[in-house]
Amino acid sequence: MSYVIGVTGGVGVGKSQVLSLLKDKFGAEVILADEVGRQVMEPDGCCFRPVSELFGSRSVKADGTLDRPWIASQVFCDRELLKKLNGIIHPAVKREIIRQCEASEARLIAVEAALLLEAHYEDVCDEFWYIYANEETRRRRLRESRGYSDERIDSMMANQLSEEAFRAGCQRVIDNSGALADTEAQIRKLLRKLGLA
Repeated sequence: MSYVIGVTGGVGVGKSQVLSLLKDKFGAEVILADEVGRQVMEPDGCCFRPVSELFGSRSVKADGTLDRPWIASQVFCDRELLKKLNGIIHPAVKREIIRQCEASEARLIAVEAALLLEAHYEDVCDEFWYIYANEETRRRRLRESRGYSDERIDSMMANQLSEEAFRAGCQRVIDNSGALADTEAQIRKLLRKLGLA
């Protein structure tokens, strides 16, 4: 049986760094909900038909794939439509993640999903890790790595769970504000406690 860790946190905290460490240093299998979301929307995926029916023929490009940017533009200002889209995608993503976890032979699996807490992944994960970084560090990373403006960063942060909500919903906290070696040491200590390192 695999031990499944759910990895979550706000934008710019460095979840990708933590996932890379878990994979490269500790042999974890990494499952990204975004990646699974793309798979289920492919022409042979279980969400292709319901999504194309929801948005009509304009949502399918000439090559037979869904026009994801166009779909995103349609739901951007339409909460009801976004709710319907999420009602198709999120349950399918969760089912596929459960299937992948059950099929895996890895001792350790790390699942990263933006809505880990809101979508109640506690029936998938053995525990949740909140990846934390102070706001100054997060802003610097987002400006440097993604070229985001302060306005865009403000808007993204405002649309995410608060630090208090993340801390309340997770069993462990990894402080990823400093050097990568510090983060690795924290992970090693936690995994040792769990008998996984």
